[in-house]
Amino acid sequence: MLKLRLKLIGRRGQPCYRIIVTDSRVKRDGRAIEEVGFYNPITKETHLKINRIVSRLEKGAQPTDTVRDLLVKAKVL
Repeated sequence: MLKLRLKLIGRRGQPCYRIIVTDSRVKRDGRAIEEVGFYNPITKETHLKINRIVSRLEKGAQPTDTVRDLLVKAKVL
């Protein structure tokens, strides 16, 4: 099953995340199928490729709870 989840790319004390599409069995920072967004929790900055996210959701991808909250704030869901 495909998941929309966060991938940690920041360093210690300065987290940044990429929103990725990946298989649910892959590790958190493992190989991604596609990168569909970016989230910085310190500055609350978010960049989303909305058309790619919507197409993945229509094909059956499931977002994690945190990604779902980000999509709700961005009014994608």
